[in-house]
Amino acid sequence: MPETSPPPWEYCLRIPNDPLAVTVSRRTLRLILTMHGLIRLADTAELLVTELVANAVQHTKGPAALRVEWSDGVLRLGAWDADPEPPDPPRQLEELGDAEDGRGLALVRACADQWGWQPLSRNGNRGKLVWCELAAA
Repeated sequence: MPETSPPPWEYCLRIPNDPLAVTVSRRTLRLILTMHGLIRLADTAELLVTELVANAVQHTKGPAALRVEWSDGVLRLGAWDADPEPPDPPRQLEELGDAEDGRGLALVRACADQWGWQPLSRNGNRGKLVWCELAAA
């Protein structure tokens, strides 16, 4: 019997500029995926959300938000922050060696099917959305 894909849905979590936001976002994501029958994506999705939200919280001073969307067999994850500047381009993981930082977007690029960023205003604040996608297959 073929597996059917869950219907489309979207969640948005406003997050404060607080290091605890990373853990809250990761646990909220796992609950969302569990409730929608997508637990098989949880481990990779948690890694991606950890990196996206950590960047939003660590590199900006303002508010942030996590967006989780499912549509057409693709999980889309995004972290919005109030800094309109583009993220630094990720380096290859192999180039980072024992570096203390700079792994976030390199991990996102390595683990996601697609990723990118776009300028995006939210509630009157200029900022950007850094996003990635995971296919269910």
